Amino acid sequence: MATANIGFEEKLWTMADKLRGSMDSAEYKHVALGLLFLKYVSDAFEEKYAELENEAYADPEDRDEYMADNVFWVPKEARWAHIKDNAKKPEIGQIIDNAMIQIEKENPSLKGVLPKDFSRPALDKTRLGEVIDVFSFKVGDKDSRSKDVLGRVYEYFLSKFASAEGKNGGEFYTPSSVVRLLVEMVQPFKGRVYDPCCGSGGMFVQSEKFVEEHQGKLGDIAVYGQESNPTTWRLCKMNLAIRGVDSNLGEFNADTFHNDLHKTLKADYILANPPFNISDWGGQRLVDDPRWSYGIPPAGNANYGWIQHIVSKLAPSGVAGFVLANGSMSTSTTAELEIRSKLVNADLVDCIVTLPGQLFYSTQIPVCLWFMTKNKAAKGMRDRRGEILFIDARKLGHMADRTHKELGAEDMKKIADTYHAWRGQEEAGEYEDVKGFCKSAKLAEVQEHEYILTPGRYVGIEDAEEDSEPFEDKMVRLTAELAEQFAKSGQLEEEIRKRLGGIGFEF
Repeated sequence: MATANIGFEEKLWTMADKLRGSMDSAEYKHVALGLLFLKYVSDAFEEKYAELENEAYADPEDRDEYMADNVFWVPKEARWAHIKDNAKKPEIGQIIDNAMIQIEKENPSLKGVLPKDFSRPALDKTRLGEVIDVFSFKVGDKDSRSKDVLGRVYEYFLSKFASAEGKNGGEFYTPSSVVRLLVEMVQPFKGRVYDPCCGSGGMFVQSEKFVEEHQGKLGDIAVYGQESNPTTWRLCKMNLAIRGVDSNLGEFNADTFHNDLHKTLKADYILANPPFNISDWGGQRLVDDPRWSYGIPPAGNANYGWIQHIVSKLAPSGVAGFVLANGSMSTSTTAELEIRSKLVNADLVDCIVTLPGQLFYSTQIPVCLWFMTKNKAAKGMRDRRGEILFIDARKLGHMADRTHKELGAEDMKKIADTYHAWRGQEEAGEYEDVKGFCKSAKLAEVQEHEYILTPGRYVGIEDAEEDSEPFEDKMVRLTAELAEQFAKSGQLEEEIRKRLGGIGFEF
């Protein structure tokens, strides 16, 4: 997240983190982000209120004026001025809970979404008052909205929570550089965007940003998602609401495999980061599921269930890009190998990218990106039927801190341009295979490799750089190093003999 730091996020995080005390990070996430949300809707409302007060024939108490401007109606007792005036009172928790209840009541789209547990005894009310003081800068007025102040603070907080919660926290947060890369490659310009395991909504937010950056209109894409975790589902609803993103996340949280909320949907773009290698996904109860067109996924691993669910949701010319654990490219269990071979033979696999390690907060498992489409000869693109593009991007990226890597803008551009050039998009230039980085392989070659999709198998090894050290010098250096190692091994051998002799085992 370092790339988007605008100075105060970190200060804000440090202050807000004080509130956590002994509270569990997963629980605290909703307290901090809930307060931020309250501040945001209040800012936007108060700015619109002041505007209407200055208009001759406008009524600042007319709710329709706010609806027309995509601003939530905030009742008096939920406005930030009221919250701030009462910040030092012991009953501040109750006052915030009441504000959340009132906002939900007045705005049906937020029903059941906002956190309402600020009055619980575990929450230190003095610290809560301090955090309210810290949050008293503008996040929801027009200027802040144009700079996406809250969006950036929100994303910074989400990444911090993911980091703090380690394995579990990462379930709702995909590193922003991975999300941006997926969006840049899939290019969701116009149509239906779907994420079957949408977490806190990062894919949608980046899709909206992509549309804006390419001079499109936000209304050009329709957002569909589903999330099984109830608190993460609420987090996603808030995350999209603050950006005015119209979305259909279903009426409630639900498990995508066992209660698909978008049964008839055919999406133009699918972007997803399914949880890796889930073993308890209830596959044994779904053996007759119509989504398994290419074989029944094993009950012990959901990866190939996710792949087939995604394929089942693709529109005839739709494109899907999603993250999976590296094992998915080469697993040889009977069921998975059979499904993979059928997907390859059906010419659904468009491109596979292996990414560098250490990108995720939640896992050290190395990951890859899969891109699939039902139409490899879509309008405006090259006919690439019978081909798969392999990209080995493991050497890209830089260390953002001691334990995490990040893909930079140049890295993302290099990968996305390679894919777009291969697809025949003129603006990306001519495609060519690059040893050690990318290779366009025919299906026959993939079949020869027994349907293993690991890019390293296809791209080859890049040519070694010309070695400028003269041969004679190199041999002197290497033999000296070898002599040193032989001497060390001789000493070790002697030591082992002595030790063994000491306990009566001479040889």
